[in-house]
Amino acid sequence: MSAPPPLSFDCSGIQLDRARGLARQLYQALRERILDGRLQGETRLPASRELAELLGISRNTVGRAFDQLYAEGFVLTRIGDGTYVAELAASARPPALQPRSPAPSAALLRVQAQQLRLPASGAPRAFRVGVPAFDLFPFETWARLQARFWRKPSPARLGYGDPAGDGQLRELVAAYLRNSRGLHCDPAQIVITCGAQQAISLCAQLLVDPGDRVAVENPGYRAAGHAFAAAGAELCGVPVDGDGLVTAALAQLPDCRLVYLTPSHQYPTGVTLSLARRLELLAWAEVNDGWIVEDDYDGEYRYCGTPLAPLAALDRQGRVLYVGTFCKIAFPALRLGYLVLPVKLAPLFAQRRALDMRNSEIGTQVVMAEFIAGGHFQRHIRRMRSAARSRRDALLRDWPTNIPGCAAMPNVDAGLHLCVRVDSLQRETQLIAAAVAVGVEINALSCYWLEDSAVPEDQRAGLVLGFAAVPEAQIAEALQALRKAWDL
Repeated sequence: MSAPPPLSFDCSGIQLDRARGLARQLYQALRERILDGRLQGETRLPASRELAELLGISRNTVGRAFDQLYAEGFVLTRIGDGTYVAELAASARPPALQPRSPAPSAALLRVQAQQLRLPASGAPRAFRVGVPAFDLFPFETWARLQARFWRKPSPARLGYGDPAGDGQLRELVAAYLRNSRGLHCDPAQIVITCGAQQAISLCAQLLVDPGDRVAVENPGYRAAGHAFAAAGAELCGVPVDGDGLVTAALAQLPDCRLVYLTPSHQYPTGVTLSLARRLELLAWAEVNDGWIVEDDYDGEYRYCGTPLAPLAALDRQGRVLYVGTFCKIAFPALRLGYLVLPVKLAPLFAQRRALDMRNSEIGTQVVMAEFIAGGHFQRHIRRMRSAARSRRDALLRDWPTNIPGCAAMPNVDAGLHLCVRVDSLQRETQLIAAAVAVGVEINALSCYWLEDSAVPEDQRAGLVLGFAAVPEAQIAEALQALRKAWDL
């Protein structure tokens, strides 16, 4: 009994755009027809010369498309008999109808529920929050150090590195913290991270089990709360007053063993945690066998006296995990931060980080180490602190004093931003909408609160303004625009 004749090939509907790769388009068109069943198994394809004539393309183009289909198993060749569509199992073909996505995991649902607001991108403008004066960064010095490293890098540094970070950089970070912040630590306690956010995420991944209660400042840094919530934590907002996080309220939280806070310059209100509260917080951690995650995101910016010693410098029980960053001194895109950990946790955090990313890019770490060792870092800190003070003064001096519904400007002794209270949520919305219309960025204080906060909505209202992102002249222009927008 003779074999059935091969199925016929229909090339109708194949449209090729000559402005793009013809071989790739033909391959994709044929593959799509094989997968959806329009080209069934055992269909004989035309010879390359014949198909080239049908489509008005070169024979070589058809040959390249066939070669790719053959390499991926969609077609097979029979010597002396041509090219045939391979027989695909029914289970290998995509279903005709749109398939349902697999049910999301609990972790995916937690991330989906966060609705994270990403920081503004693009060139900075007044009054963007969280951005330093990176127009003052010594890029020429940085470029020279970088070129020197890459001109002849050590082979020892070109393989897989230590997931805890470059050893020289960790030694210099430890020396910097000891000399400038009064925080005595060993380089072995330091893990280099891709900015403060990765450090916070590591704390969430390793210190929190699903269902655990985690205390956060309310209002507070929402991205940190999102990291803990994504790990399965139940967030418990703790109020903030003029002395920082209210430790008495923290003590009333049952079954809570971790607190995240920004004690040197509370984000976003700008207050500083008092010494009495710091000692109470450390006592809480000891009594409750708890952890304290201290985010010192802009601790270098102190305008009255020297920068405050971190909470970690007072810790004698190994309860504080200290989060630091270079991004508020250099620029956010640098993505370089660090964790100072209790001795027993440091190796475990390094191991966990190795699962996410084997090690950080070595060039940035080495160049930062040379930047610090050469004295450039400390000089740059002084320059940045002076510039931020001048830009703060420009904002405080020229800020309108007669804004209806707005409280007076607060005293600003630290940090890169300030917070002005507003008497209602409606007024906050009006002021910010008018500012946006004239190209001025102002954050709403109401966005920093937990959704289930018991504080009435009107008491959450305010304006959060960064003052370091742009020079004084641009601050003056922005304030002039606001006066017109707010009809003052």
